[in-house]
Amino acid sequence: MSPLPELRYPSVAELVSSAGALAADEPGVCALRQVGLSRAGRPLHLLSVGHRRRAVLVVAGAHANEPTGGCTLLALAERVVRERELRADTSWHFLLCADPDGASLHVTPAPRSLLDYHRGFYRPAQPEQPEWSPSVLPPDRLPPETRALTGVIDELRPYLQVTLHGTDLGGSWVQLTRDVPGLAEPFAKSAAELHIPVETGASDAAGWPASGPGVHVMPDPGSSLAYPSMPDDARHSTWFRVHRYGGLTAVVEVPMWASDLVDDPAPHPAPAAAMRRLARRLLRDALEVERVLAEALPRLEDTDVPLLRAARWALEVVPGLAADWTGTPPAGSTMAYVGSVDAFGRRLPLRAAAMLLRVLREADDRAAPRLERLVASWCEAFAERFRARWVPLEHQVEHQSRTVLAAALHARERVA
Repeated sequence: MSPLPELRYPSVAELVSSAGALAADEPGVCALRQVGLSRAGRPLHLLSVGHRRRAVLVVAGAHANEPTGGCTLLALAERVVRERELRADTSWHFLLCADPDGASLHVTPAPRSLLDYHRGFYRPAQPEQPEWSPSVLPPDRLPPETRALTGVIDELRPYLQVTLHGTDLGGSWVQLTRDVPGLAEPFAKSAAELHIPVETGASDAAGWPASGPGVHVMPDPGSSLAYPSMPDDARHSTWFRVHRYGGLTAVVEVPMWASDLVDDPAPHPAPAAAMRRLARRLLRDALEVERVLAEALPRLEDTDVPLLRAARWALEVVPGLAADWTGTPPAGSTMAYVGSVDAFGRRLPLRAAAMLLRVLREADDRAAPRLERLVASWCEAFAERFRARWVPLEHQVEHQSRTVLAAALHARERVA
């Protein structure tokens, strides 16, 4: 496979083409097959390497706006083909893109800045996300992408599922559905070598136990949630499907732009006051977007397009989330945790504004310039506040790949 240019994330078509070339070059080792169709009829492809019953499943593209996973998946597949010992007693299976429809709508393959990234931003509403839909929808309403993913899990019964995620700005962290002793050390070592900060207080894992810095273990069913207003619960996602077969899931997050402010483990001097301030800003920013939406909505011909559904969903979760933040903060709240909440609070209204802006541009609506200025100013403030620095694409991929291989090794020892 020829190397991709710098700052270039592959399209789904390029992923499929590269996987097909690998399978054609190594027909005795690799196989590429279709395992489902998206809502729009796009195929979902699985690349399998090796023939052992013990299996690892790697999933890319579950969130359209997190493109690093596709690059990582190809790098891992090529490495498993090249290094025979990695498949000596394990077969590896790579779901090239869990949401090809979403990937077709997130159109920033070579972002040069946060503003550039957000100009083509898309992330589906929660019920339309393949991994998360089981946490918010009944079984008979699950999208076909989710059914394809769970079908692969049921077929392979992997001892480890790794789902490749990312963040626009921040650090790297891992979420585990069960602890993997020994993973924290190679994860931290890789991050340090590649100058990627470890997000020690990720808001996604608020209140979860940690087996090491940045390695978080999801709480058992029945445990209280840090943000009870959020409609989703990771414990009902496809991440837990592998538990039926004695397996576990590792979610490996890596940043596109890094911030060295997210790994500060020092206690925050006044977390409750800081969280209240962030909640007020979140409500204020969301209200600005809602005003533009309310003004423009009567002028829009089609109000049921994916970008608009996603923008409205993001705005709908804001009031409950802001209320959660005004409660008692998690015990031992650190500078890193409050910083992560700060970043999360900037993302929600920014993403809603960016997706709404794309709708208004397409409609040539007169409110678009106003929203354009808002998106630009928020991107600039986000980058400045967190001192954003680009993580070279090869470092994003290398760190994610190393973490996947370490998780496979240590999880295998866990279930041996």
